[in-house]
Order: sequence, then C-alpha cells, then structure tokens
Amino acid sequence: MAVTILAVESSCDDTSVAVISDGEVLSNLIANQAVHIAYGGVVPELASRAHQANIVPVTHEALKQAAISPEDIDAVAFTRGPGLLGSLLVGTSFAKGFALGLNIPLIEVNHLQAHVLAHFIKEPGKEKKMPQFPFLCLLVSGGHTRIIILKNHLEMETIGNTIDDAAGEAFDKCGKIMGLPYPAGPVIDKLASQGNKNAFTFAKPRVNGLDFSFSGLKTSFLYFLRDRIKNDPAFVENNLADLCASLQNVIINILVSKVVKASKLTGITEVGIAGGVSANSGLRLAMLHEASKENWNLFVPEFRFTTDNAAMIGITGYYKYIKGEFTSQSVAPLARY
Repeated sequence: MAVTILAVESSCDDTSVAVISDGEVLSNLIANQAVHIAYGGVVPELASRAHQANIVPVTHEALKQAAISPEDIDAVAFTRGPGLLGSLLVGTSFAKGFALGLNIPLIEVNHLQAHVLAHFIKEPGKEKKMPQFPFLCLLVSGGHTRIIILKNHLEMETIGNTIDDAAGEAFDKCGKIMGLPYPAGPVIDKLASQGNKNAFTFAKPRVNGLDFSFSGLKTSFLYFLRDRIKNDPAFVENNLADLCASLQNVIINILVSKVVKASKLTGITEVGIAGGVSANSGLRLAMLHEASKENWNLFVPEFRFTTDNAAMIGITGYYKYIKGEFTSQSVAPLARY
C-alpha cells in the first residue's frame, strides 16, 4: 500500500499544501501574500490572517489536483518551526484538526531540514538522481544561511551558520536601500545580469571557520551609497545594474568560498544548495563552476522547490512516517526550532 502524506507549510507568508505518495509529489499548491509588498517586508499579523483565509481552499484544491479524498491520507505533516509564530500556529492548528478528524498520525517537521530534503522529492514520470550520503548542503534563504551535513534522511549536522544576518536578508535590505521592491533578491538577480560585477567593491566580513556574517556587508553598502549620493543624487539610478551585479558577486563569493572550504575539510563531494536564494542564477552558475573544478557531484533543486513549499514538508514527513516518528496532539509551534 502507498503511504500518502498531506503536508502543510505556513512558516512565513506563503500558505502551501501538498500531497506526497511514496515520495512522489501529486500536488503542491502555494498561495502567495502580495499584501506585504507595500510594507517592504513581511508583517506577521497580516501573514497569519492571510493563512487563516487561504489554508482551507488551498487544501481543497491540493486534494482535488492529487485526485484523492481525505480518507486516502495516511498522515498529516506540518511545519512546526522555525518561523513566524502566528503563521505557524495557523498551520499547526489546521494539521492537528485534520489529523484528529480522520484519526490519523501527525508528523512535525523542521522547516530547515525540509529545505535540504527537497532534493529527494520525486515527480511522476521523471527520472530523479538523488544525493548519496553523506551529503553537504548550503541552505541559503531570507532567514537562514547554513552549511549542513545530511548523514541520512533524518539526521543532519550544522557545521556552519550565520552569526548575524542571512544572505537573503542582505539581498533584501540592500535592495531596500536602493529603492527596490520587496522581495529584492529576484530583482537584484535580474538586474545583475545586465551589470558589471567588478564595477564596485564592498567590504567582505572576516569570519573564521565555516560561519557567515552579512551585517558588515550591509553596512559597507549603506555607507558606500551615502557617500556617492552626496556628490551625485542620481548615483543609484544611473548605476543600478552595476550596483546589483557587484553586490550579488560579493555575496556569492562569500557563500561559495565557504562551501569549497567545507568540502575540503570534510572530504564530502556530494554537494548541493537549497532554500530560496538557491534560485539565484548567479549562485547556480558559481556552484556549477566550482563543481567542475572540485569534482563535485552537484545537486541544484528545481526552482519550484527552492522557496517555501509543502512538497518539501511532505517528503520529510514521508521519511518520518517510515521511521514511525509521530507527534502528539499536544504539540505547539516553535518560532525557533
């Protein structure tokens, strides 16, 4: 009998529901929240209200697209954390109610682990090459920048972490300084393709080991623009593509250099990237370049599995179901997991 998981993801501002059967995604729906664009960032209260409005219709459509009924579901997987507490509470409460109503198991999922396990999602009719263990993965998103060793599907070790801002935050905050819309990362990526990545230089933080720091880069960028705008009020407008290319170049260099160091220290050549920033075209090209130099077996996720989505929650839930790792109805969401 196939194991069919209903998965719910609500850690931030996207309401997502997916159906996974034996590791294969049957549906994966995401309802975005455009309301936050006007504020230049996610407003937690607005996010949780939107989740409440979206979660039932998104679930209904996910079941419809998967061509299954609620009675076909074997377990419900949900994001317990980390994330915005109000948003997590909506997803957790819905998952608990759904599982209780059908008397089926409940599976809690760590959002960060799920991003890495997105590499193991299978799609109908497609051949899928999957990483072997141990697997070294750069997890890079708006809220997290980590280097992780995945020892098996459910055991991971963080060997590098950000000590302040994440890479995605650096993109968004620097984008905001330039007057770009939120989220700025994709906009910077697009503009960078039209600019000169060597046009400007910004201070690189010096962090020992495999940890990251991006707050100093953000400050350096802010002061650089402040000084240039004094002499030329239209400096940003006249140099926008070059600014984006130069900023993206330094962030990518920081990320990739740490992955190269981690691979050499651990001896692991099964290497991948995950998280929202892994959709960045510059990062993908840089990782492909290093993979050819370092003889890595490189894994880059499908674009639709890079951002927050329930399919990654579902695949993690699938492996936890096989291991019998269930949680109780008393479970509460965790902003920090």
